[in-house]
Amino acid sequence: MKMAEIPFGTTDWSTVTATEHPGETGVAYWRTREFGDLRVRMVEYSANYLADHWCEKGHILLCLSGELHTELKDGRVMTLSPGMSYQVADGAEPHRSRTDEKTTLFIVD
Repeated sequence: MKMAEIPFGTTDWSTVTATEHPGETGVAYWRTREFGDLRVRMVEYSANYLADHWCEKGHILLCLSGELHTELKDGRVMTLSPGMSYQVADGAEPHRSRTDEKTTLFIVD
């Protein structure tokens, strides 16, 4: 990831309009800012969310609240709690997210 031509700025996430993204179960609400090719999101998952697809996009992800279970297509499951993060490259390992409780993430991709 190369970050270029982004002037210093701040984001008050409470003022960014959320968009709704239904999962196989539950829903995710994305508050998104884009800076050139860089997408930065504050994502709130409902309880019992399950992604409706296997994602192959790279991310840097930080769990702010709740608990996120990330299933890799090879069967491994990683669980993040507040203060934990993961990173994965584009096309590296297909993954999908699941929650048991309301969970908030900060994601850069």
